[in-house]
This record gives sequence, structure tokens and C-alpha cells, in this order.
Amino acid sequence: MQRHGHRAKTIALFLIIICIQTSMLSSSLTSSVPIQISTDIKEVVNNREDIAFFDAKMALAMRIAGFPALSTCIIKDDEIIWSKGYGYYDILERKPATIDTIYVLASITKTIVGTAIMQLYDQGFFDLEDDINMYLPFNVRNPHFPDDSITFRMLLSHTSSLNVNTQLEYYWMNFSGDPPFDFFPEPYLREFLLPDGKYYNQSIWSKNFRPGEHAMYANVGFDLLSYLVEILSNESFLIYCDNHIFIPLQMYNTSFNLSILDIQQVAVPYQRFAGRYYQINEMDFLFGEYTPPDNYWRMRFYPAGGLYSTVSDLARFLIMHMNKGVYDGVRILEEETVSLMHTMQEDNNIGYGLAWMHIDLTPSLQVSGHGGDIHGVDTWMLYEPTENIGVIYLANGNPGYSLLPLRGLLPFRWILYTLFTKQADSSRDIQPGLLLTDHSYLLKQQCMVPIDIL
Repeated sequence: MQRHGHRAKTIALFLIIICIQTSMLSSSLTSSVPIQISTDIKEVVNNREDIAFFDAKMALAMRIAGFPALSTCIIKDDEIIWSKGYGYYDILERKPATIDTIYVLASITKTIVGTAIMQLYDQGFFDLEDDINMYLPFNVRNPHFPDDSITFRMLLSHTSSLNVNTQLEYYWMNFSGDPPFDFFPEPYLREFLLPDGKYYNQSIWSKNFRPGEHAMYANVGFDLLSYLVEILSNESFLIYCDNHIFIPLQMYNTSFNLSILDIQQVAVPYQRFAGRYYQINEMDFLFGEYTPPDNYWRMRFYPAGGLYSTVSDLARFLIMHMNKGVYDGVRILEEETVSLMHTMQEDNNIGYGLAWMHIDLTPSLQVSGHGGDIHGVDTWMLYEPTENIGVIYLANGNPGYSLLPLRGLLPFRWILYTLFTKQADSSRDIQPGLLLTDHSYLLKQQCMVPIDIL
């Protein structure tokens, strides 16, 4: 208890210092970070919130977090009401970020997988309590609990007894290519999950928890779900997402395949480490023989974290979820299904619904959605359901791998705090109880795992 109390006091003091520093910043700090405002989107600016002061706070937060670029927006109901791009998404070429800059989303991708499989649930293809072996061409069982079924609900809520993925055989960091791949999902998943498989590792399955007992953040579970989308729909996962999610939502700058996007608009991932910024293909000191060969992430495990998109595209997806499955008159999910996805599963120890996470930013502000976390990438897509307010930010850096205290937990929470507070200050509809006032709660850690894509 004393250690936690000391930590809270330390962070509170740190935030006070940041506030003092921010209040003393001159316009020169803001001018050092290029800022873009989308001219075709209505910007909400309250007279009490000075624009330069807000931008100075964001610039300081980016410096602390190690973000060369940050693209962000605030949503109210069914529209973007504020958006900006900060910094350079390509440092060498000095390309300024906008809300149309393309970033890899990391684990926000899981909400796409969840939406795809739940569309098939809406159509009656399966029940959430069905054993996935009813549909797979090979049997998936925890070898320590071979008689226990693994269900769709378990995969969607990380309770299948698959362990947190720390295996280099899973991440395959030195792989680089654009899907589809001949070896994925078959035979790779079979070779990875079954005890006699080529890539099998004993740490893949929990020895301590039966299926359904305990939540462990397992990326490979969403690889399995993407395979089930293919089997049930009789379409490739990539084509399915295009036809049933991206095109209906007008997400035209969104793809798992980097080669079909405008590479000139794609943010380069940069990881600050020991005071220097590295591109991911320069990090052999960390990855060794698994160092990525390219300066963009082109992942084998793309259903768990390999989708590329923009703030403006992703906003359409979040608006659909915020508005009970409908965007611009087009229904993507049934209202009851959206509610089911967004509801935290009973006794879920990592605060997970169905492909949807829950986070307490403060005692008075509980938000849900998803985040993404990998070297050179930090992404968040969250909303507060009572006032129906959403926040998205995509960045090409990651404080969690930069040797910052507390694994960089504070900077991204502070940015989310700043964005939600801006909206609270800018809208007469926001109740005072939603303001972020207790900074010590920004330290609450949910779902942060080693070598992960959150």
C-alpha cells in the first residue's frame, strides 16, 4: 500500500510540474510542431480554451511520449466536431500529419475482426456458445484440459485459455509481406496451436486456467476468428472485410494490404529508445535476427494488428458502433449485437467485452473501444456512451518501449485526458462529473503485455 501511495504522489507531482511547464510555454513551442486543421470539418472551440495553450499541451505530451506525429479527432453522436494533425509522419521528408495520414492500427484491428464475426452471428451462422471445433478443419483444444470446449465467446473475450503471446514463433518480426499468404491461416495456425506442430511452443496454452476461467490477452485467438470468418462466409477474410465493412462505411483508405495504399501518405513508425529515434528496421540491437527488413510493419499476424487506416476512415467505424450499428443510414450490425459486444463479460479480469475493451480513465469517466500497441505505433479509439462522445488518436511512436518510467503508461493517458477534457470544456451538454480531476487514476493499467500489439 505504501508503494502505491508513493507512486500516486509521484505522478500527481509530475502532472503538476507538467501543468506549470505548459502554462509557461511560448508560441515557439507550438510553432515547432506543424499543425493541420481539416477545413471541411466543423471545429468546436470554446472561448475559455485558448487554442495555442491546447496545442502547446499536445506538443509537450507528444515530446514526452516520443510521438513524431499524432492525428486525432473528437466525435459527438454521428459527426466529427474537432480534428487536427500534429508533427511529421515522415521525419526525413518533413511531411506534416493530417487526419488522412495512414497509420497501422495495431490491435484496434481486433474490433474489425470482432465486427466481421458478429455480422455472421447476426445472420445465424453460429451461436456464441458453440464449440469452434464444429467449424474448423482441425481440433483446437488446450492439451492440459482436452475435454473442455473452446467457444466463440471465449475467443472474443480472451478467455479461451490461450496464453498471452510472447513467442517469437508467433510474432515473426523479421517477416514482411502483404496478405493474402499461401501459408496463413492454414497450415500456420494448425502448426502453431497443435502440440505436434512445427511452430508449437508449450507456453501457448495455460496450464493453470481452464477455458472460460480467466482472461489472458492472446493475439492468436483473433487469427482463429479471422479464419472462422472465412469458413463461415466462404470468402477470404480480406475480401469479406472490404465487401461488408470498409466499402459500406466508405473507408477507402483502409486495408490490410499496404501495397494498394498510397505509400506517400503512410506514417513511418519511429521508436524512441535511449533518447534517439529509430525506424523499426534499424532496431537490430533489440530484435536481433528478428529485425523487420522494412521500415513499415507488414505483419504475418495481420488479423490481430495489421490493418492500415486513417483517423477520418476509422471515425466512420467508431460512429457506427456509437450509433448502435448504423452509419449514414447503412446498418452494419444489429443494435442488440452492438450492445452485446460493448458489454463487459462477467468476471473478465482485463475488462473485455467481445472484441471491445473497457478502461476507467477516472472514477467519473469510463470509456470503451480499443487500443493498439507495438514498437513505433500507439493508437486509441474510445467513446463514452452516456454523452456519446468518441476520441481517436493515431501516433507513429510508442512510449511503452522507450525506457520511460511505468512503461510509458502516463503519456498516452494524459493525451486521452486532454482530448476528453477538451470536449468536456467545449460542450454545454457535458456534465461536470465527467471532467478528469483525479490524476492518480491515470496510472491504472489494463491489458499491457510484453511484446504485444495491445
